[in-house]
Amino acid sequence: MASINELPSNILLELFSLIPARELLLHCRPVCSLWRDLIDLVSLWKLKCQREGFMPKKWGQPVSDWKVFYFLCSLRRNLIRNPCAEEGFEFWTLDVNGGDEWKVEDLPGDHRRVFPNSHVKKYFVTSYYTCLKSQLVDLKAEGYWEELMDRTRPDIVVKDWFAARQDCGCKYQVCVQLLSSGHVPLGTFQPDPVAIQQWSDAKWREVSHTFSNYPPGVRYIWFQHGGVDTHYWAGWYGPRVTNSSITIGPELT
Repeated sequence: MASINELPSNILLELFSLIPARELLLHCRPVCSLWRDLIDLVSLWKLKCQREGFMPKKWGQPVSDWKVFYFLCSLRRNLIRNPCAEEGFEFWTLDVNGGDEWKVEDLPGDHRRVFPNSHVKKYFVTSYYTCLKSQLVDLKAEGYWEELMDRTRPDIVVKDWFAARQDCGCKYQVCVQLLSSGHVPLGTFQPDPVAIQQWSDAKWREVSHTFSNYPPGVRYIWFQHGGVDTHYWAGWYGPRVTNSSITIGPELT
């Protein structure tokens, strides 16, 4: 009876390119030396990237390890849960809930401004004493194993959107920390709070930061944002926040 190993190598590579990546590494690679050598080929992982649309944003830019590139692309997604208030305050920890407390409003709401992305339908809004909320992202639970984070140290991109009401000044703040297994900070993004004056244009603003070349040992990412209105008016006149995101890995086409 003919063996599958008698097939030409290029046919075996085509077959392997159709198998889920984790199955390839966990169950196929240990079968024999031939399969191991084929599965370790750069050409296989480049083919899998092409099949699944995982290509660099700038076509032709060098990729140092196509296997790692594949896994980073397959894992890439927003690690912030419920970023646009569609589920109320689910997944968020309300660290400081001052004034009339956090609230969710439908866009455009009392802010009366459309959001640049039509898919965003809601936002969180703060009050007349400080309101802060946070999420803690467990990287291992999200599929990012220790060796991947320690050896590759892929870019970690953090984004957030905020806006003021036109009729009230406010102050917005954000803090993001990369944490070790013992929750020791290994990297921090904490810009100065943004003060927006009364009668501003009230436009939505994006804040963004990329963590690169951070120390090994990152196991968690802590994200916190919020603010306060600077006129201390009862109700919800502080900054609005929505569409927060944490993404890891290469930017695709």
